[in-house]
Amino acid sequence: MMIAENIKQVLSELPEGVRLVAVSKFHPNEAIEEAYNAGQRVFGESKVQEMTAKYESLPKDIEWHFIGHLQTNKIKYIVPYVALIHGVDSYKLLTEINKQAAKAGRMVNCLLQLHIAQEETKFGFSFDECREMLTGDEWKELKNIRICGLMGMATNTDNVEQIKAEFCSLNSFFQEVKTTWFSNAEWFRELSMGMSHDYHEAIAAGSTLVRVGSKIFGERIY
Repeated sequence: MMIAENIKQVLSELPEGVRLVAVSKFHPNEAIEEAYNAGQRVFGESKVQEMTAKYESLPKDIEWHFIGHLQTNKIKYIVPYVALIHGVDSYKLLTEINKQAAKAGRMVNCLLQLHIAQEETKFGFSFDECREMLTGDEWKELKNIRICGLMGMATNTDNVEQIKAEFCSLNSFFQEVKTTWFSNAEWFRELSMGMSHDYHEAIAAGSTLVRVGSKIFGERIY
C-alpha cells in the first residue's frame, strides 16, 4: 500500500489548481493499478512503446501524458490516445504531431518545452527561439494541435535559490506568452514544472502540473 500512501501524501501538498502527473515510466502495470485504485488518473511516460503497451492493457479512463523526448517517427503511435505531450521542443516536431493528429482525426494538446536549466543535456527552445516561432504565423495553420502552455526543467542542483530563479523565469515568460499570443485562448493555462526533488519550489513559482515519480513509486528498477 506504499504507493497509495505516497499519492495521498503528495496530493495533500498540492494547492487548488495544481494537478499531479504520476510518472510511472519503468514501473510495471501493478504499480500503476495501485495508484489508480488510490484515485490517480494522470500518468506520465517517456517511452512510446512502453506507454502504448500500458495504454492498451490498463483502464481507459487514464489520462496519458508523454513527458519524454519525442522522436518524430514515433508520434503516430501515441497520437490516437495521448492526452498531453509535455516536451515539444521544436517547430518541426509540432508540425509532425499536427500531421499525424490530422490523420487520426484528433486535436492533440501540447506544451512547448523551454530550456531554463544551466545544463546542455536538457532540451527545449530558448526564450528567443520560442518568441521567434510564435511571432511567425505558420504555427497558426496547424489545426490539429493545441498549444496549452509551457514546460521546463530546472537544473539538477542542490542550490534551491537557482532552482527558484529558473522556475520564476519560466513563469514570467509564460505570462508574456499568454498575454502576447494567447490572451483569448482559455486553454493556454498549463505550466508544467517540478519533479520529485523540486516540486515545492515549482508550485511556489506557479506550476499547474507537477511530474512526480520516485516520490510515489520509489526508485526505478532498470
